[in-house]
Amino acid sequence: MTTFWFFVIAVLWTGFMVLEGFDFGVGALHGVVGKDDTGRRQVLNTIGPVWDGNEVWLIVAGASMFAAFPSWYATAFSGLYLALVLLLIALILRGVAIEYRQKRDSARWRRLWSITLIASSLLLPFLIGVALADFGYGLPIDANQEFVGNFWDLLPFYSVVTGIAFLAMTLLHGAVFLNTKTDGDPQIRAARLARVLAPVTAILVVVMVVWTHAAVGSGFLLSIVELATLVAVLAAVWLVMVRSWGWAFVATATTVAGMVLSIFTNLYPNVMVSSLDTANNLTISNASSAPYSLKIMTVVLVVIFPVVLIYQAWAYRVFRRPMSTSQG
Repeated sequence: MTTFWFFVIAVLWTGFMVLEGFDFGVGALHGVVGKDDTGRRQVLNTIGPVWDGNEVWLIVAGASMFAAFPSWYATAFSGLYLALVLLLIALILRGVAIEYRQKRDSARWRRLWSITLIASSLLLPFLIGVALADFGYGLPIDANQEFVGNFWDLLPFYSVVTGIAFLAMTLLHGAVFLNTKTDGDPQIRAARLARVLAPVTAILVVVMVVWTHAAVGSGFLLSIVELATLVAVLAAVWLVMVRSWGWAFVATATTVAGMVLSIFTNLYPNVMVSSLDTANNLTISNASSAPYSLKIMTVVLVVIFPVVLIYQAWAYRVFRRPMSTSQG
């Protein structure tokens, strides 16, 4: 049951980053893809029906960590407290910016919320990438499973590079998404941005995956997940260059999923590594809830999770059509 719930949490984080990843990219790029207010509205309307539903994956991932591995949740949320506060503030401001940007017919008002949206959309994937990297790279955790470091211990160079790789990948993911959902000038600018971002992002993803294997994993050869991630990001570059946007979106989504899963597969059976002593590592065994709690959670998951998936699939099907310039 502990292995099963580790896998569930990995899937939830993966689902969040794949679905919310293009939302982050759209939010960060809307100011340059849409050169005027009509274009920016058109860009933001592409994620309007789905962005808040995508955030549910983050809520469920955090709740699952709390219920299935309370020690992991407690240590992570205390050690990463300041970073998590920044993340929550950015999530709140991003949602408010999307909803409030058009509430007043004022250029200054819209500019303020656009800047807020861009800043929060850039900060969020970076912070999430750093946090996920910290789980495997190691934090100063003592024998009582308590974080005993400071804020700068959360930012080793590996974690910073991983955060930048996640940020770059969400920008590319968002630019590709916009090519499937817009037309006219916004689509032209999104295509141009995607072609610029693709090779740089590929380099960062390759560095991140190889470094993750070296720093967190074991063995000389890369795993299937890591190899699939590298193939996916290289495919994304090629598909962007030939302007096959539908398949490019599949490739960027696969790359985002592989980046998250490469961290979790290398982390297993740990859930949080101690940089002080491997004996202090939090594992799926010493950080988990009681077996009865995990059984109850599994029943709830089996009943509720398919309903959520069906609803979200329905929402994406209903709003599958591209957003034309006339709808901006």
